[in-house]
Amino acid sequence: MHTRDARTLGETDERMHLLNAWREAPVYSVRERAALGWVEAITLLTQGHVPDDVFEAARQEFSEKEIVDLTAAAIAIDSWNRIAIAFRVPPQVQGKKAAA
Repeated sequence: MHTRDARTLGETDERMHLLNAWREAPVYSVRERAALGWVEAITLLTQGHVPDDVFEAARQEFSEKEIVDLTAAAIAIDSWNRIAIAFRVPPQVQGKKAAA
């Protein structure tokens, strides 16, 4: 859904394709890795808690307000994804509407 917008803002296909391998891929900054780690940890809270190293990395790279904003954005997107999955909303293809 957001790839077109990301490209418009200058994001590369390489970085978008490597998101699943963000820990290993050398294309992400320390700040980006801290954000990705934080978002992943709060998304997977049912598996435990935010690990201390992830929390400390986020605190090193972001202000308290930025962590709150990042958390709120991740929770909102996660909620929308869960609603779409629960109601079996098919993925949208650019320029096409979902079949009724």
